[in-house]
Amino acid sequence: MQRARTAKEYADWVDQARFEVADLRECLLYDMEEIGETGRFPAFLDTLEQGVQSVFDAMRKGEYAFGREDLPFMDVVEMHAEQIPFAILLRQINETHRRGLDVVEEE
Repeated sequence: MQRARTAKEYADWVDQARFEVADLRECLLYDMEEIGETGRFPAFLDTLEQGVQSVFDAMRKGEYAFGREDLPFMDVVEMHAEQIPFAILLRQINETHRRGLDVVEEE
């Protein structure tokens, strides 16, 4: 699994994930309006959105720390991966979180 090579790339991935979650919400809303459905969004969407946003907020505040454990929203990603078109991006973010940046060492 690919990991981010720089802190900027990692931050860009997290920001992209925020955009993707919002876009997924908008697409589902549009689909619901098109078929006249007045149901709720999939239950995982709020958890996913809050999880990605919390990583972004921690980065913005300078409080983010890499860790060895999965990010809290990864259980949701794995359970609903077939409904999340950007699951690979979320897995890459998680892999970078767990293993750190993929820094090429200079000789």
